[in-house]
Order: sequence, then structure tokens, then C-alpha cells
Amino acid sequence: MSCGDLVRHLVVGIFFTTFLVIYIYINVYNTKLMVNIEDLFKDRKISRIPELELDRYENFFVSSYQDNLAHSKATLSSFPRWSIISGYYSMHDISKYLLAKQFRIKVRQDVHATTIKLIKDVVANRELPVLLEEGYRKYESLAEDLNRARKQRVRVQYYTGSAYMKELYAKEAEIFSDTVVSPYVATIEQLTGIMNEPTRNRTEL
Repeated sequence: MSCGDLVRHLVVGIFFTTFLVIYIYINVYNTKLMVNIEDLFKDRKISRIPELELDRYENFFVSSYQDNLAHSKATLSSFPRWSIISGYYSMHDISKYLLAKQFRIKVRQDVHATTIKLIKDVVANRELPVLLEEGYRKYESLAEDLNRARKQRVRVQYYTGSAYMKELYAKEAEIFSDTVVSPYVATIEQLTGIMNEPTRNRTEL
């Protein structure tokens, strides 16, 4: 066997081995993905959206994520804690839009945890679930603060009254918006092509 033949055999062998590894990985990953999603169906945490309801469902979450995103940006300085919560909900709602549009999946129970789990399973971009989980942790923390504030019947702003604390929360909200909300929403907008679609009519679920 000549040196050239040996090289050709090695190249073919490497190519075949690489192809086989990729094929096995894809099939194992897809099998695991199907099992995870089937479990969620069995537990009734998710369901299929009927064809006739799909447009209405998508329209609702497009309007909802856009409203929450606009509110988040509008309240960055004046009500930064609410800005963070609205920012997280824009992430949550656009996630549900993606699940509906691409997989016809409706989240029914444990909505926050189930949505995060689905995003982990169905989206190839590994950064997205990390951002969504970070947003949820921030949301949970602030929601608890605001709930305690309501019970204590403090002022509607839910501030200590300190200008320093207000400035601190405003900076935190700005960082959260720039590093978590905006990149997450922009990526899903790109994945779904939502910005290229015609303006949707508002609907109620």
C-alpha cells in the first residue's frame, strides 16, 4: 500500500468515526429530549395547543412580552424593582411564545419552572436557559420583597425612602436590563423571526 493510499484510508476512517459519533450523540440527545417532554405531558404540566387556538395564543404572548418589555424600560429609574419584575415577565412570555410557535406547547402547571425546563430541553443555545434562570431568581427575590412590603402597608414605591437605595436599585435594574433581559429577548426574537412578522392584533386568552 502506498503512502497516498494509507493517508486516504486514514482520512476515510476519521470521517466515518466522526460521523458515527455525531449520529449517536444526536439520537441519544433526541431520545432524552422526547422522554423529558413526554414526562411533562404525562404530568399534565404541558399540553398541545389546538390548531384553531394557536394564532390567538401566539398573539397574546407577543402583546404581553412587548408590553412588559416597554414597562420595564419605562420604569428603570422611577420604579426599578418593578422594572426588574416586568423585565423578567417579558422573558417568560416570549419563552412561551417560542414554545407555542415552534412546538405548539402550552405550559399549564408550575409555569415558571416548567418553562425554564422546556427552554433547557428544546433550545440549542446554552446561554438562554442560564439567562432565564437568572431572571427568575431575581424575580423571586423581588416578588418576596414586594409581598412583604404589601403586608406591612408601606408606600407604593416600596422604597426605604433613601435616595441612596433608590439609586442603588436603579443601577441594579439597568444592569439587569442590559445583561439579562435585552440579550435574552433579542435572541428569541431572532430565533422566531418575530420582528419580521406583521403587526398582530391584541387578544385575550
